[in-house]
Amino acid sequence: MCQSCGMPFRNPEDYGTNRDGSRSTEYCFHCFSGGRFSDEGITLQEKIEKNVAFGVRMGMPEETARQMCETVLPTLKRWKKK
Repeated sequence: MCQSCGMPFRNPEDYGTNRDGSRSTEYCFHCFSGGRFSDEGITLQEKIEKNVAFGVRMGMPEETARQMCETVLPTLKRWKKK
C-alpha cells in the first residue's frame, strides 16, 4: 500500500520511482516519481480532500470516500506524526 495515498500495489507499474530510477517500495507512481512527491508541500488535510475528490470521480459516495481517507491517511508513513 502506498504510504502517501493508500493505493494498493497490484502490479510493478503501480510503484513510484526513486531518484536513481529504481522502484520505490513505499510510494505509488501517482505520488512519487524520480525521488520526489508529485504534491510536495501538500498538507494531510489537503491530501484527504484531493483523495476524496478522486474517490468521488471513481464513483464512490463522498461520505464513504471521506471516512476512508480520514481513517487511513493519518496512519501512513508520510503523514504519521513523528
